[in-house]
Amino acid sequence: VQLQASGGGLVQAGGSLRLSCAASGRIFSSYAMGWFRQAPGKEREFVAGISRSGGSTYYADSMSTGRFTISRDNAKNTVYLQMNSLKPNDTAVYYCAASRFVHTRKWDEYDYWGQGTQVTVSS
Repeated sequence: VQLQASGGGLVQAGGSLRLSCAASGRIFSSYAMGWFRQAPGKEREFVAGISRSGGSTYYADSMSTGRFTISRDNAKNTVYLQMNSLKPNDTAVYYCAASRFVHTRKWDEYDYWGQGTQVTVSS
């Protein structure tokens, strides 16, 4: 699976962005999908995941406020991350990834990775 993330950019605090990740290659619907992020000097962290069909979503505990929403469109081979009420500490490179496992938050259980898209939130 080849993954291409897009949609990042510079936004003011309180603003919104929608990230997209387009997949090609192997059957997209065979993989659970996830979004991770990595801020400068910090470890990569799980943000959100979605099952193969899209019927189940799961988020990092720190995302429990509902600011972020993951979704997918298997007909378009694309997964999305809608990010609302953005904060400066959301600034990071965001990566999409594909996994054979469902409901995993572990980066090493993801098999394929996109190149990342930069999200910068100004205060």
